[in-house]
Amino acid sequence: LLGLEKPRLDALAADLPTPALAVETDVTDPAALADAAGETRRRLGQPSVVVANAGVAHGGPFATSDPAEWSRAVEVNLTGSAHTARAFLPDLLDTAGYHLQIASLASLGAAPLMSAYCASKAGAEAFAHSLRAEVAHRGVAVGIAYLNWIDTDMIRDADRYPVLRELRAHMPPPARRTFPVDDVAARLVRAVERRRTAVYVPGWLRLVQLGRASLPPAVLRLSRRELPRLEAEDSMGHTGPLGAGGRADRAADTGA
Repeated sequence: LLGLEKPRLDALAADLPTPALAVETDVTDPAALADAAGETRRRLGQPSVVVANAGVAHGGPFATSDPAEWSRAVEVNLTGSAHTARAFLPDLLDTAGYHLQIASLASLGAAPLMSAYCASKAGAEAFAHSLRAEVAHRGVAVGIAYLNWIDTDMIRDADRYPVLRELRAHMPPPARRTFPVDDVAARLVRAVERRRTAVYVPGWLRLVQLGRASLPPAVLRLSRRELPRLEAEDSMGHTGPLGAGGRADRAADTGA
């Protein structure tokens, strides 16, 4: 379990039924990830499955966004995913293993006021496609998990802000629903066991994949209708990093 929130990782590791290792690691630091990979090999053996799950998000208009905060989201969500794959790829090549990249509905269709998150998740999807093509002949499988709204502290935090609450409220009813973490985890476990090329949670997202070319015009029509009202209500402020993970990343990035 690699991440910035060491006490929470330790608690989770202690609660698991099999031996687990928690390592405090920043995915934007290749040297730290290499050390974490080395410690994993020493303590648990060679990994045969790697899940690239680290991610941060914030909301607000691009024009007034903090350039450093915008870039940090891309660094964590996209570059951090690549660093994770790089650190563990020797193990996956040796074990003919499986790499699962956690993507998002945002990989399929971009939304306003979430430009860094959408750009980084679309990039993570493209990176996973490219990596799959490079390593398939070596026996390594690469999957992409497309997830909608999951009941995490990131999403609960987002709902406190009118700009993001409105974004979700104007989606079609099935797309507004949040899904329990345990249910999503079970779907991801099955995807790993079956070395899936793609997994969609909820399953209807595969239909969005088929019709993704129609999403930008639909989002544009909705934005032209709703954003003037949000601007008039002064509801388009910036959220800052969302959830405990976002706050932990800000602390690590600033050295706080």
